[in-house]
Amino acid sequence: MTSIQKFASPVLSRCVVALALALPMAVQAQAQTPTPTESAQVLGAPTPALPGDLSVVPAPALTARAWLSMDVNSGQIIAAEGLNEQVEPASLTKLMTAYLVFDALESGRLKLDQTVVISEKAWRTEGSRMFVKVNSQVSVNDLLQGVIVQSGNDASVALAEAVAGSEEAFAALMNEEAAKLGLTATHFKNSTGLPDPDHLTSVRDLGMLSAALVARFPQYLHYYSQKEYTYNNIKQPNRNRLLWLDNTVDGLKTGHTQSAGYCLVSTALRDGRRVVSVVVGTANDAARTENSLKLLNWSFQNFETVKLYDSSNPAVTARVWEGEVENVGLGTAQPLWLTVPRGKSSEIKPVANYTQPLLAPLSKGDKVGTLTLSLDGKVLAEQPLLVLQDVPEAGFFGRMADKVRLMFE
Repeated sequence: MTSIQKFASPVLSRCVVALALALPMAVQAQAQTPTPTESAQVLGAPTPALPGDLSVVPAPALTARAWLSMDVNSGQIIAAEGLNEQVEPASLTKLMTAYLVFDALESGRLKLDQTVVISEKAWRTEGSRMFVKVNSQVSVNDLLQGVIVQSGNDASVALAEAVAGSEEAFAALMNEEAAKLGLTATHFKNSTGLPDPDHLTSVRDLGMLSAALVARFPQYLHYYSQKEYTYNNIKQPNRNRLLWLDNTVDGLKTGHTQSAGYCLVSTALRDGRRVVSVVVGTANDAARTENSLKLLNWSFQNFETVKLYDSSNPAVTARVWEGEVENVGLGTAQPLWLTVPRGKSSEIKPVANYTQPLLAPLSKGDKVGTLTLSLDGKVLAEQPLLVLQDVPEAGFFGRMADKVRLMFE
C-alpha cells in the first residue's frame, strides 16, 4: 500500500485572505476562507471539539463499555465514549507487541526469515495459542502470523524474548514506546494481554497506537487482513469477522478475556481515506463485530477529510522586515488534513496568529505563531505556524530603510 493510498483525500484549495487586527506586537490573519469575514480573537488553547459533536447525524447507539472512531488521515478523533477511561486491553495488547517487532525488522535487529528458539516459558503460556513446540525453531514470519492471525500468546512471548531477551524487558520497551506515542493511560505488564491489575489502556490510546501502526508500517498491514493461518497442522481463522463482511476492512485485532469482555480494533480504507474504530467491553463476538461495523459506516458516510495546506500552499503571506524579500509564506510543514461533517468543508474558518514584526533572518521551519481551524464557532484543531522558506537578512541600507519604516508603523 502506497503513502498516497494511506493519506489521499479530496483536496480543498482556498485563496489567502489576509485580515490584520491591531494587536500589540501580534497580528491575526484570516487564512483561506471562501468568503472574507471579520476574524475573532482566539484566546488560549481551547480543547478541540470532536467532529461528531458538530454532525446532525448522531453516532450510532453502541453496546460497548467504551468506544472511539478516528480518522487516520487527519489524526482526529471523530467521536468517542469513555475516551480516557482505563480498561483492560486483553489481546489488543498485541498491537504494541507487533509494533515493536515491526520496528526491530525495520532497524535490522530482526529478519523475517530468522528463526527463534521457543522457550519453555513461551510454550507454557496459557490462553490462545499458535501451538509451537518447546525448543523448536520457528521463523519470525511464522510467529508474526501466530500473533496477528491466531492471537497466539505463545508466539507473543517468543517474539518478545527475541526482541528484548525476556518478556519483562520487552514490557519495559512497550511502556517506553507508549510514552513516546503519547499513550497517557497505558501501562503494559506483558506482551500477550493476559490479565494483570496494572495492565491497562484506554480507547484513546488504542486509537493512537493503531493509527501510528498503519501509518508507520503499511508494509506489514497484510498480516492483519489474512483470514487464516495453519501451523503445526492446526488451521485457525482470524477472529476479526469483519474481514468476511466488508472487503474494505483490512485489520486490525480482536481481544477477549472474561474481565475485559469482547474487544475489537478495526480499520477500513475507502476511497483513500482510512478510519480506525475501537470498541471494548462488549458482551460477545457478534456484538463487537456489529458495533465496529456501525461505527465504521457512520464515520465514512457522515464525515469527509479535506487537505487544507502543505509546504507549497501557505496559510497566510506575512510581511517580513529587514529581509531580502518583503513577504514570506507561513503554514505547516506537513500536509494538514481536517475531518468535518460531510458538506461542511467550505465553512472551515482558519485564523493565523503570529508575532509581529517578523524580522529577518528567518529560517524555514521557524515557529512564529499558531494556526487555528474552527467550524460553527468550535475549534477543531490548532497547529504551529511555521516559516515555509528561508529569508536572509538584507544588506545594510535595506535594513536601515526598514528600521525607519517600522518607527512609523
